[in-house]
Amino acid sequence: MRTALTELVGCRHPIVQTGMGYVAGARLAAATSAAGGLGVVAAATMTVAEMTEAIRGVKERTDAPFGVNIRSDADDAADRVEVMIREGVRVASFALAPKRELIGRLKDAGVVTIPSVGARRHAEKVAAWGVDALIVQGGEGGGHTGPVATTLLLPQVVDAVDIPVIAAGGFFDGRGLVAALAYGACGIAMGTRFLLTSDSTVPDEVKKVYLAAAETVVTTKVDGVPHRVLRTPFVDSLERSRLLRAVVNAARFRKLTGMSWGQMVREGRRMRHGRDLTWAQVLQAANTPVLLREAMVAGRADLGVMASGQVVGVLDDLPSCAELVGRVMSEAEAVLEGLRSR
Repeated sequence: MRTALTELVGCRHPIVQTGMGYVAGARLAAATSAAGGLGVVAAATMTVAEMTEAIRGVKERTDAPFGVNIRSDADDAADRVEVMIREGVRVASFALAPKRELIGRLKDAGVVTIPSVGARRHAEKVAAWGVDALIVQGGEGGGHTGPVATTLLLPQVVDAVDIPVIAAGGFFDGRGLVAALAYGACGIAMGTRFLLTSDSTVPDEVKKVYLAAAETVVTTKVDGVPHRVLRTPFVDSLERSRLLRAVVNAARFRKLTGMSWGQMVREGRRMRHGRDLTWAQVLQAANTPVLLREAMVAGRADLGVMASGQVVGVLDDLPSCAELVGRVMSEAEAVLEGLRSR
């Protein structure tokens, strides 16, 4: 199936695995790309050295194109862009709008730039800045999310910009891929569905919690902004003691990253800029990497936060990435054939 996405990045199938922090490492990204989709390394939660190692790990496993996701507002964003260029990464992915100079540097080097957005106005802004494509995530998606459903947001963005649009939020099978194409998207991006594969490094005990889950909740108590996660007793407890817990986690985050308190203050100022956050909310933001890591790396579902899309309620297996991508494409072809026959 050839679409604007496959033509742009060189993958065989119009399926993207999103850059999930502490989940999308070299193994998952390589497995997705080898299966014909576009794997994305989640480097925002990595040091520059870890990011470089992960990129090389993907290249050791496959010669298929892949992407790397970083934060555009990070102190070392320019350094990370240079690493991507030097290592021959095909796609630069951003959770926040990349600065104009970063877009220009990537374009000059022939790297495809694909930021993620959750609102029409953000899509229009970055499209005007010269990005190559967009991932548009509706409110069904996991992690940081907006209030507008994919079925409403996607057509708005497709009509507003003239660059390829990839649909995210609520996708898990071939029917969803065909629906996204019908709306005018060039492919789909999936997070939770790829998290629940045998190639994902998420601990088995945490995967079992996901497979048993039927409910997600959008909370601002993790880091001050809307965050879709699995509903657990631990998440409920954040509602009652968030400020004290945030202070403790800020200290743990500083130790984990090696950042100084001065660097954390500067990071907080960047987070506040343009996002209308209080300093209390900025302090809470230290929760996110620490609490995600507890679940996704340490396997402590009882002490961590598990970002999840609403699709978790219909997922009940752990296929390999190759099995998943093949199944989605087979389903999509069957749906298209059924439409033709009718």
